[in-house]
Amino acid sequence: MKRNQRILKPLCAAVLTTALLTACGAKEEAKTGSAAAEDKSAAPLPISLVVQQVGEVPGKDSPIQQAMEKYTNTKLDFQWIPSAAFDDKINVMVASGELPKAMRLKWNASTLNSTRDGLFHEIGPLLKDYPNLSALNQMYYDNVKVDGKIYGLPLYRDIGRAGIVFRKDWMDKLGLKVPVTLDDWYNVSKEIATKDPDGNKQNDTYALFLDKSFTGPGSANTMTRLAVSQGAPNKWGMINGKMTPDFMTKEYMDTLKLFRKLYAEKLINQDFSVAQTTDNDNKWNNGKLGLRIAVASTAEGYNDLVKKSTPSAVTDVAPMTGPKGILLPGEPGNNGLYVFPKSSVKTEAELKRILKFFDQLLDAPMANLLARGIEGTHYEKADGGKVKWKDLTAFQKDVKPYRDMLPSFEVGGKASPLQNPELTDKMWKIVDENLKYSVPNPALTLNSPTYTEKGAELDNMMIDSQTKYVMGKIDDAAWQAEVDKWMKAGGSKVIDEYTAEYNKLNKK
Repeated sequence: MKRNQRILKPLCAAVLTTALLTACGAKEEAKTGSAAAEDKSAAPLPISLVVQQVGEVPGKDSPIQQAMEKYTNTKLDFQWIPSAAFDDKINVMVASGELPKAMRLKWNASTLNSTRDGLFHEIGPLLKDYPNLSALNQMYYDNVKVDGKIYGLPLYRDIGRAGIVFRKDWMDKLGLKVPVTLDDWYNVSKEIATKDPDGNKQNDTYALFLDKSFTGPGSANTMTRLAVSQGAPNKWGMINGKMTPDFMTKEYMDTLKLFRKLYAEKLINQDFSVAQTTDNDNKWNNGKLGLRIAVASTAEGYNDLVKKSTPSAVTDVAPMTGPKGILLPGEPGNNGLYVFPKSSVKTEAELKRILKFFDQLLDAPMANLLARGIEGTHYEKADGGKVKWKDLTAFQKDVKPYRDMLPSFEVGGKASPLQNPELTDKMWKIVDENLKYSVPNPALTLNSPTYTEKGAELDNMMIDSQTKYVMGKIDDAAWQAEVDKWMKAGGSKVIDEYTAEYNKLNKK
């Protein structure tokens, strides 16, 4: 999904238009009230940044970079590293100690180890001094904590992405509503699979099409999204004083039993254990699929795809709603994070000035610059205080590399709203509102030595067991035996370690 097409919360369009002109060097700078003006008498602050390459590497004469430098009174030196070489290059830089002022890291074991080794400044206590950084939802920061402390600024991405994309024309034809309870999901699945909604007199349609990634270690899969909507925890939950994996809860098992029933009655595809995500896509694209538990912001794209085979198709989108209302798993909310090496950022004063630069990137002028580009070049005004693309190809080339690698992208709804189709407006409204219904994973940043060592093995054990259970290859007793096996293989230690870590970090 192209995030540049996002519809944002209205925020005084006239002011934003003025703000954008500021970013592009217009004479309205004094009207923005930005902190940039405070530094005009000082020399520009040099900031070296190491980032992952996105598309073509922008030239140092890029008008986008020049606008950022002017607004923030900085001199930016980007080192763009190709994706294929990124991890290796970062490891070499860390080992050599030759580090930039700010570096974008992926959230992985190497990042955790470097942070715990004391390579980077802690920034959590300083964030309160920055109006934009401190105004962001705390979950963004909670999801990148190391041992309960904040060392990095996330590259913000949506936390509440899940939604139901569905064929509204089929649902209307069969008199169906968007499912809420597991019984609803069963009934919708049965009706669509047996009542020939496409009218070709064949039973060749499904409500849901599963592939082998229907469950997994992350939060962005069908099983987790549906189970959380029914009240299950997001991967882990603190239950009766102990960290508990989702598959040990009733709500999760009820959802798994639904898939088992659908499989037994041939209401979902029988080859799901070997099916690929592309098979799922093809089923939708060919007009044979009724619902997708997916990313809500993909609805417009799905609509375009199905209309190629079925021009009469009508696509709609709805939030993940269960018996207790809208609930969905919160996702990490970042595409990596920026850290600030102690070896290159020597003083707290310098650290604070660099943090100010990142705070300024969340001002309306910079948010608009990175989300829309330059008026007259990349976009132009439209009706109703909105804007429309003038040259999206130029935007992808000129702006996207910065947009994707700076933690300012459209956070807070400060960019001028785009003129979009009704479905696009609706899908982004759902994503925006999803944040307050997102269930966090309390174990996301907890330290478990056992999981670090055996996590992949333990995850695969339960993925395989869930697949066997859905296919009817094991019964309830055998399922419990698989859970017991997981406990003995290290799962019990993971539970104990997560519980101890959670309690340590959440002392009252």
